[in-house]
Amino acid sequence: MAVFNLTPSDPLTFILTGIPGLEAAHAWISIPFSTFYIIGLLGNFMVLFVVGKEQTLHKPMYLLLCMLALTDIGTSTSVVPKVLCIFWFNLKDITVGGCLTQTFFLHGVSMMHSAVLVTMAFDRYIAICNPLRYATILTNIRIAKLGLVGLMRAVFFILPLPMLLSRLPFCVNRVIPHTYCDHMAVVKISCGDITVNNMYGLVMAFLVIGLDLTLIALSYSLIMRAVLRISSKKVNQKALNTCTAHICVILMSYSPLLFSTLTHRFGQSIAPHIHIILANLYFLLPPMFNPIIYAVKTKELHEKVGKYTCRIWLPGGH
Repeated sequence: MAVFNLTPSDPLTFILTGIPGLEAAHAWISIPFSTFYIIGLLGNFMVLFVVGKEQTLHKPMYLLLCMLALTDIGTSTSVVPKVLCIFWFNLKDITVGGCLTQTFFLHGVSMMHSAVLVTMAFDRYIAICNPLRYATILTNIRIAKLGLVGLMRAVFFILPLPMLLSRLPFCVNRVIPHTYCDHMAVVKISCGDITVNNMYGLVMAFLVIGLDLTLIALSYSLIMRAVLRISSKKVNQKALNTCTAHICVILMSYSPLLFSTLTHRFGQSIAPHIHIILANLYFLLPPMFNPIIYAVKTKELHEKVGKYTCRIWLPGGH
């Protein structure tokens, strides 16, 4: 049983401060936050709608894009609505149950997002290094199974986090200096022994993120080796172009995630508001830019999105 020695009138509540030191600017900060969130939702729902409607896009690559869109919607929605409630209405309270639920979903969906990026790297590897067998190796059913494996991995690794948090005692201090219930942010306000939580969080981060990044790096090293063996410059360029969008998404997804993970443990010299703003960018920028990057860089998707956009803005247009 967890020991929550809090005030009798409000015994099962934490307080999220928002961005420490920038409370006066919360209303202004909410403008880019809400804008990025809305653009991200519109972009990702557009990808899901277009791929769902167009039979020609029912292929492994576009199924993976739909998975990426769903994880982008999940990561941003697990955090941003509560952040905006803090910024707009000063609703800083969150129940312990709500906090643990948010911890599970935001970390779980983030891990699922990472699994999708690994699968996309594998997809590009097969498409470039073994194109003749692509259709037989990567079927829609196999992609769906890989997605299910990624989901099961996320649940298996992340479920212990809220369970470990629920065992910690929280005494006088119940203020979380953050915009959301990040695992380590909650751990730091506990008055008990946090060694197990620290170790599990660190091992999980390096084991999962490290493994995923290694697999992605291995895929791209094999892709580069295959591309360099192609004598035709035109074919060479085309092969590299198919990877550009995915590389951009990888850099944008992992950079803030790694920064946030390492800063929580080793970045004591970094100002809290800088750390928290950059941590929030992980939930804002990739969901906003990913559909834009793929809509621009993927010709088939670009054409279909353009067709439906014209129909929306020009009724009766084709």
